Amino acid sequence: MGEIYVAHDRKLDRIVAVKLLAERLSEDPDLRVRFRREALAAARLSGEPHVVTIFDVGEHEGRPFTVMEHLSGGTLAGRAGGGAVDPEQALTWLAQAAEALDAAHGRGIVHRDVKPANLLFDSSDRLQVVDFGIARVIDETAGMTAPGTVLGTAGYLAPEQAQGRETTAASDRYALAVVAYELLTGRRPFERESATAEAAAHIHEIVPPPSEQAALPEAVDAVFARALAKSPVHRFPTAAAFVDALAEALHGPTSPPPEAPPPTQRRSAAPVAALVAGVLLLTVVGVGAALLAFRDDPPPPAAATERTTPAQPTTTAPPPTTTVAQTAAPPPPPPAPTNAVSVEQAAELNDEAFALMQDGRWQEALPLLERAVPALRGTYSDDFLYEAYAEYNLGRTLVELDRCNEAVPHLERSRELQRNRPEIRDALRACGVRGGGKKPKRGEEDDD
Repeated sequence: MGEIYVAHDRKLDRIVAVKLLAERLSEDPDLRVRFRREALAAARLSGEPHVVTIFDVGEHEGRPFTVMEHLSGGTLAGRAGGGAVDPEQALTWLAQAAEALDAAHGRGIVHRDVKPANLLFDSSDRLQVVDFGIARVIDETAGMTAPGTVLGTAGYLAPEQAQGRETTAASDRYALAVVAYELLTGRRPFERESATAEAAAHIHEIVPPPSEQAALPEAVDAVFARALAKSPVHRFPTAAAFVDALAEALHGPTSPPPEAPPPTQRRSAAPVAALVAGVLLLTVVGVGAALLAFRDDPPPPAAATERTTPAQPTTTAPPPTTTVAQTAAPPPPPPAPTNAVSVEQAAELNDEAFALMQDGRWQEALPLLERAVPALRGTYSDDFLYEAYAEYNLGRTLVELDRCNEAVPHLERSRELQRNRPEIRDALRACGVRGGGKKPKRGEEDDD
């Protein structure tokens, strides 16, 4: 998109960075106006923590420029070095980036290219977010991009961004989650050999559980399943909320909590056609942006859904999974009393209720779950598991309150969605449902 220079401000005797728009782009008068407008918008964020400070904007020989603070500490990409970092250090960096992004989103500014190369450190080792609004300038300029194309970096593109749809604050939060996944595991979730394949994976593939990529608690799997949900509405409401949930998962027990088992569903959906309209790499001091377009045809409904469950061997051999073909979704249990809430609010209610459950505050958790469960009904998918979580949590809460008759339909629904997990089986056994008693021995079928 242009060039960046290290320069000396002779009036204030300081080192600064100067970004100069590329000459070929500066020839468009409308783009020059937009560049200045976006630079001024970014300047309004200069007082926010962890946002690069803008000192000045102007033009030189018809080319717009922006003068900003020079960040001498290098990039997050350089700090990570292509490998996993200490989780506590990662959380510190992510919290700083989240604070900047939430501040920008609060003022209506979407970054659109959140990635380690755009997260820099100052001389005091504080992380700063740079390049606010620049990719948005090109994307909004008539004639600069073909319909359906998108600017960004393939490895960090939210699905809607890769499809050429509207990019929102939720897209930035998705990209931050990709950065977090990379910091904790040493690789991006959908890493591929080509940019086009990686962008397509963001659209069509489920999130690989990070606990299978690195020595992490399985509780983080559910956090990333939500943060990297295909639909923006299913993601965390703020970047800070994502980082807080991740911190809680990392500091919790090493085994998965009942509300957040790892993703277990695999769909046998028909192949989805994807048409690559083109890939264009734009470079700013060696940082590229892949432009990709995909045909947004949804996969046709599959005749059968294949679910893969955690290891529960049924033979003397040690196969890691048991696969069961299921031809229809199970009927949901009777609805509980509720006030209408959105899917996103329902997910948050479930999280609040689970925190209460951990403290044994079952009576307080109950009304939250009774509101969450109906709103989440029918939303279960590979990348959004909250329906199964909430059904289990409500069932478990009712068990603890000695209301087994009401609990069983919810526990059965959760079991149908995610198969016969030990937590669900134990809760059903507590209610005297078939399957109670001793656990099956290796090589024996569970009577559930």
